[in-house]
Amino acid sequence: MRKLLLVMAFLAALCFPKEVLAQQPIRVKCGGPIYTDSKGQVWQADYDFSGGMLNTRTATITGTADPTLYQTGRKNDISVPTVKYSFPVANGIYHVNLYFAETYALDFKTGARVFNVTIQGNVAIPNLDIFAEAGANAALIKGVDVTVTNGALNIEFDNVVDNAKINAIEILPGASGPSLLLNFKYPDGTPVAGTLAYTVSSSLVSFQGSSPLNNGQAQAVIFANPSAMGISAQFQVALSLTDTAGHVLWQLSVGMNPAQVNIAAVQSSALNVVVQKL
Repeated sequence: MRKLLLVMAFLAALCFPKEVLAQQPIRVKCGGPIYTDSKGQVWQADYDFSGGMLNTRTATITGTADPTLYQTGRKNDISVPTVKYSFPVANGIYHVNLYFAETYALDFKTGARVFNVTIQGNVAIPNLDIFAEAGANAALIKGVDVTVTNGALNIEFDNVVDNAKINAIEILPGASGPSLLLNFKYPDGTPVAGTLAYTVSSSLVSFQGSSPLNNGQAQAVIFANPSAMGISAQFQVALSLTDTAGHVLWQLSVGMNPAQVNIAAVQSSALNVVVQKL
């Protein structure tokens, strides 16, 4: 069964157990010098990259407590190869946060800059359009969950329209916590074939992803550190189930403050959902 790293609003923990921190978080300010953010976290100067060129803008960035993080970056260019990053890490599950801002005036329109983000050889974020999602000079964070089996976490940015770019990269070790089994069936008992998508968002960050159902099931493994991802106050979780024909069969949206949740006694949980076949 494929597992989905998911911050569930009603199953959020505040910190990693110490024993799962063998791999320390990686934070990189692409194209820029070392930087300490508003939470006291240190972002290393650009490293472990190949290709690309520096990209610096002094625009005022909205939607973030750390605008400086978005004022430098690395981008593709006609004469400079595709930007690639390769970080040596221990094998395991990771949550990758990619930080973007569209700061180039000529690309302040939908469709002006579009690119793919490939992680571990798979297209993790297709046709990303920063301006379409966040607007001009505004912070955008995209989250992706990955499993590393070869000792390296590889990220590549590929042009579709204009040049791909990246402002900062954050890699957080995953943590196995209480699991939630989501079981989807039709009224006749047959399992649903489709895809479960999720979005986790707060005032400053947004993470999203999806996972195909396996025999009607998806398993959520709790990412036990919402504060490390910038989620320290009220946030929203939205789930949606789409069948293979593209019909939305089920949706759930809940909000929670992680400081008000205690899951110490929870070992596992399950949610059984019966949906009408369309």
